[in-house]
Amino acid sequence: MNVSLPDPMKEWVEAQARTGCYSNASDYVRDLIRRDQKSHAAHAELLELITAGLESGISTTPMSVMLEKARAKARKTDTGL
Repeated sequence: MNVSLPDPMKEWVEAQARTGCYSNASDYVRDLIRRDQKSHAAHAELLELITAGLESGISTTPMSVMLEKARAKARKTDTGL
């Protein structure tokens, strides 16, 4: 696959490759694509969670209980448990 870029973009990609973080311009472009794929996947997951939340209806659980559950879950995630 060949991609044509305007000179300023080409210079940017080549500069990123020269930083030493990437072995060449193709490596930099592959990294951008991987990041974009992850971003799209995260966005799709977020939309699914929002939709599920909206479709689940109104909760009768008090906010204080929901917050404590969320904090406990975050603590587990932070400690790797």
